[in-house]
Amino acid sequence: VQLAGVGGGLVQSGGSLTLSCLTSGFAFGNFLMRWVRQALGKALERVAWINSAGDVTNYSVSVRGRFTVSRDNAKNTLYLQMTNLKPDDTAMYHCVKDTQQGPGTLVTVSS
Repeated sequence: VQLAGVGGGLVQSGGSLTLSCLTSGFAFGNFLMRWVRQALGKALERVAWINSAGDVTNYSVSVRGRFTVSRDNAKNTLYLQMTNLKPDDTAMYHCVKDTQQGPGTLVTVSS
């Protein structure tokens, strides 16, 4: 199983960024997928999940209304569109399948 998060970077407060998780090694379209994040010195936070069909989503309170999770099952790819970013969104973002977490992509939001 490969879960490769890409698309992180440095962005100013109020800016936008879209993360992608490129997957392989499993039947992507059969699995609920999650995004989680971990800021330095803080606990892991579940940010969002999306069901296998892509028609049901759920978000943490901290990102609801600003982040959108989506997927393209034909491309085996998970996305996280992030808008109105805040310094508190600074973290390593990982995509997750079941209990398997891929290497993260770092998002840094400057104030």
